[in-house]
Amino acid sequence: MKKYIVKENTILFEFLKSNLSNLSKNSIKNLLHNNLVYVNDKCITKYDYLLKLNDRVVIKKSNDIDIIYEDKNIIVINKPCGLLTISTDKEKVKTLYHLVYEYVKKINKNNKIFIVHRLDKDTSGIVMFAKSEKIKNMYQDNWNEIVKERRYYAIINGKMNKKEGTIKSYLKENNNHIVYSVKNKNEGKLAITDYKVLKENHNQSLLDINIKTGRKNQIRVHMRENNTPILGDSKYGIKEKSTKRMYLHAYKLELMDPITKKIIIFETGIPNEFNILYKDLN
Repeated sequence: MKKYIVKENTILFEFLKSNLSNLSKNSIKNLLHNNLVYVNDKCITKYDYLLKLNDRVVIKKSNDIDIIYEDKNIIVINKPCGLLTISTDKEKVKTLYHLVYEYVKKINKNNKIFIVHRLDKDTSGIVMFAKSEKIKNMYQDNWNEIVKERRYYAIINGKMNKKEGTIKSYLKENNNHIVYSVKNKNEGKLAITDYKVLKENHNQSLLDINIKTGRKNQIRVHMRENNTPILGDSKYGIKEKSTKRMYLHAYKLELMDPITKKIIIFETGIPNEFNILYKDLN
């Protein structure tokens, strides 16, 4: 549960956007729709409710998932850092899949979900689930043609030689599940990473990254092999004791709906932890 005191007269929805900058607009609307926002102990669902100076706003905890978008076919989630997308041999329950599964089951016990794509445990951001196997297959079978843009925010150790560019290599995975680049294209899979420097100081940089291919650990490997590993990446970089997370966040997914053939775009805000390092980020 989060509590706030209003500092000036404003509209409720604008107040929530300002104070919950890590949530999407749809997620904030869901808070209102699901009766989770209270003003002076009264449940408020109207977006344009007028807040007055010193009003008390309370946001109650929901189901622990940040829903960016949901319809009858798909549900799109803003995954937190440190949470597996799907289960492994060592962990079956503490996963995003399990949380979303529990959420849809509460609505209807017959509901199901199917993973469309995934993110690494320590990467936060957009993950899509389908509500039927048919829909899952429609996305997965044509994923490379459907997806138009996948963008990430990343904070790296060091500075890029060029403020904007492309990293391209062929990636291969060894028996220890470490991914690395190889020269022989017949041994690896092509990986293309576009980047642009947004902010930098003497020892760190904030990048906007657009991946043209979706290879395992692609961004992390390319940054490591460029001698600018992702901040907090213990697998391909150095895990700093003072760093609480890996600074890689999938903030945008643009694709074509395989049913309607229309372009749909899902976006999240930049995580608060990123803003703490770059307070002047617009």
